[in-house]
Amino acid sequence: MEIRPLTAPTAGHRTGAEVCGITLSHPLSADDKARLNRAFVEHGVLAIRDQKLAPRQMADAVGNFGMLFQQHNTRFALPDCPEIHYLSNQDRFPDGRRYIPGEGWHTDHSNDVRPPKATALHAVTLPSRGGDTQFANMAAAYDGLPQQTQQRIADLMAIHVYQSSHSARKLMGLSDANRERVPNAVLHPLVRTHPENGRKSIYINPIRIEGILGLDHKEALPLLDELLEHATAECFQYRHVWRPGDLVIWDNRCLLHKANGDYDMAETRYLYRVMLQGDVPR
Repeated sequence: MEIRPLTAPTAGHRTGAEVCGITLSHPLSADDKARLNRAFVEHGVLAIRDQKLAPRQMADAVGNFGMLFQQHNTRFALPDCPEIHYLSNQDRFPDGRRYIPGEGWHTDHSNDVRPPKATALHAVTLPSRGGDTQFANMAAAYDGLPQQTQQRIADLMAIHVYQSSHSARKLMGLSDANRERVPNAVLHPLVRTHPENGRKSIYINPIRIEGILGLDHKEALPLLDELLEHATAECFQYRHVWRPGDLVIWDNRCLLHKANGDYDMAETRYLYRVMLQGDVPR
């Protein structure tokens, strides 16, 4: 197994590494499992190349990094393996508009009391070009903030909901059954400390944050926009160009990500997705 960084360090952090020479459809040795988990915490994104995984095999493979998390919208669950959901550009909203999953900067399911620590995607069918996934390193972005801004946001709590009224991106609606088990609103700190490496990160989500506790929207929304613009600067990014067979797993505790719908929609983009259980952000 080889693990190779995909970007140079930014603010003392690396974002992205590629892993070659390992087959996740077979059980891993204890040493390989430990090495992968260390690399995951260090790099935030792992692109594990040349995998061919059925849904159950993917669930078992990603289980090397933690316990599986029940995703919120079960309409996308695979019938034979409901822990795995699919992402497809062939789905449409009830009004007929095409649904592009993953558009816009966000971190997955931050409206949960214990948001998933990681998300993994496995490429099944890819367009001939485009459809990259971009990642923003929120720990490096935090380190790059002026000290005055760090102090300003140190104790602020954001209100996370399923669908923010301020979000430019609209999500697919929840069924009544899903709505009953998904929290109406949760509070998470705007500055989050990583439980494994102790690094502080900006923890925002334009799709889920409805406001900041104790701040009027006239103050909160410009602050959130300012943080997002800073954190998604190109210097803090890794852009993943998908290859057939890629399994990409990333750390939701310190990254934002977004999918790009810049490809021919006559072509199919279809991936499997699984998430891992996380902890309460602190």
